[in-house]
Amino acid sequence: MRKFLVVLDDTRECLNAMRFAAMRAAHSGGGVVILAVIPPEEYGHWMGVAEIMRAEARERIEAHFEVFAKWMRDRQGIDPSLIVREGEAVTEILATIAEDPEIGILVLGAGTDKSGPGPLVTQMSRNSGSLPCPMTVVPGDMSKERLEAIT
Repeated sequence: MRKFLVVLDDTRECLNAMRFAAMRAAHSGGGVVILAVIPPEEYGHWMGVAEIMRAEARERIEAHFEVFAKWMRDRQGIDPSLIVREGEAVTEILATIAEDPEIGILVLGAGTDKSGPGPLVTQMSRNSGSLPCPMTVVPGDMSKERLEAIT
């Protein structure tokens, strides 16, 4: 089965990336893997505080994931899986792709800010020539109707 890897974060454009991945998977008989990366700077300096912060970050991620997962199950018939990793986003994305040969497409949402598509899209675009799979960048301001039409 071909899987679509989509990154879960706190950006607005993440919503369109999730929608696109779920709709493409539903129309092509694929699956969706949702990756959330907890950046190292969230850990703090004290061990006890770091553990509490990790637990809180995981709770936020799981709650956020459940919203998307429910929509994917109810509307698209897709049951996504969640992977939570700790580290730098680009490194963890590449590691996730390397570890799962069924991941066929990386889906990222592009920001609508005048400063550019966002740091993750910019960083991954720099690596796009050596990625082990294609990358799809979904415009953050694309309407739901347009997404449905192109998937």
